[in-house]
Amino acid sequence: MTENRRTRTGHETELPEYDTAVTTYDSGSAAYDAGYYEHGAAADRWARAQLFFEAKDFNAAARILRGLVDDDPQPVAPRLLLARAYYHSAQLRRAEAELRAVLDRDPVESYAHLMLGRTLERQGRAAEAAGQLRIAAALGADGV
Repeated sequence: MTENRRTRTGHETELPEYDTAVTTYDSGSAAYDAGYYEHGAAADRWARAQLFFEAKDFNAAARILRGLVDDDPQPVAPRLLLARAYYHSAQLRRAEAELRAVLDRDPVESYAHLMLGRTLERQGRAAEAAGQLRIAAALGADGV
């Protein structure tokens, strides 16, 4: 199916139809099909998630990382990056849940304690945050 578009001069031009992985919603914004986020081997998705994170597209990074963590919940690195993506996109309860899951698996992960402390601070839970920040400092976390 093709669409027509009226140009400034009043002539109609035919727009070509492209086969893309982009879906347009009623609001006019575009979003990648869910398959894009789940496509490829775990290593490919990990690399793609890191690219989105570095580009500060934290929601896209979180979508990819959520799939990686669901597929294999044991590795700490994807879960920690998922928590960071949630933190930076102000999904603080999700960030907290992921950070607590990291600490369940690796109780001496100093950066997870630091991030959990910062997450709790952003939620207005200063007393809880203080304990996590003390642990992070004791474990030698940078930025405390």
